[in-house]
Amino acid sequence: MVDVAVKAGVSPMTVSRVINGRPGVGPDTRATVDAAIQALGYTPNVAARSLVTSIELKIGVIYSNPSAAFMSDFLTGVFEEASTRGARLILLKGDENGRPPSPAALKGLIESGVRGAILAPPLGEAPAVLQALRKARLPLAAVGAYDVEGAICVRIDDRRAAYEMTRDLIALGHRRLGFILGNPDQAASAERLTGFYAAVREAVDVVTTIAQGDFSFTSGLAAAEQLLDAPTPPTAIFASNDDMAAAVVSVAHRRHLDVPGELTVVGFDDTSPAVTVWPPLTTVHQPVRRLAAEALGLLAAQIASGEPLGDRSDRVLDHEIVTRLSTARA
Repeated sequence: MVDVAVKAGVSPMTVSRVINGRPGVGPDTRATVDAAIQALGYTPNVAARSLVTSIELKIGVIYSNPSAAFMSDFLTGVFEEASTRGARLILLKGDENGRPPSPAALKGLIESGVRGAILAPPLGEAPAVLQALRKARLPLAAVGAYDVEGAICVRIDDRRAAYEMTRDLIALGHRRLGFILGNPDQAASAERLTGFYAAVREAVDVVTTIAQGDFSFTSGLAAAEQLLDAPTPPTAIFASNDDMAAAVVSVAHRRHLDVPGELTVVGFDDTSPAVTVWPPLTTVHQPVRRLAAEALGLLAAQIASGEPLGDRSDRVLDHEIVTRLSTARA
């Protein structure tokens, strides 16, 4: 507030009156102070105002993901970790299609006095969200994100996981492979495709067909139709998450294709759809709850230290291939 006062050429008390909407400030002076606030990126911090009585660990949780199952696991991990640390969570949701919250909503979250923010995919790589939070100088943690400047990134090795799953499909004798991509704005989607191709290059006579999805069940339906309508359809389809893999199984049932007798289907994440469809899905187990809890724990530690983020800002947890009934030999 003192910096704003110096830039505007007024007293800190005048700045306080402008911020709190109190009378006694002329319109020209108010405009000058508002201009200084914008230029300096100053945001009133509710938590800072209450430091004389207490210090509260208040963390913003920003999420927007088309997979309800993924978000359920993510939020459970965040809630459980927050309860052990006595942290208060402020939730901010974007729209159903993975788009970020509005600038006004982000501004409101920042002004609520959060001391840091944890971002669910794909928002950990959303430029508008990151720009707003960096401008407010908030510590950040992003789950499932890659190389986000100034943020703690907690993820698995998506490339390695997709490579191992694809290698297993090839070992089962499949030579016509379909692959459904996830959200093109997420680095994890590209990493999974790269791992898929890495395994394919090690094999002989493998034909691949690629379809674009966005991690939603609906996009998986369209992608499955596209792959199965190909002149030479795949004998195995690897979907980049379980929601889209469940959609592939649904389309296969509608076409009277036996899974896995006529079509092998595998997914990624090991969320609830993997065990609620029939047959249950072979999938990559991504420990979503642990990822979220780890991200919150690291964020809380950074906030407590008060130190800038160091070089070791990337945390990679283990994955696992879980074999169920949706795979068979070609």
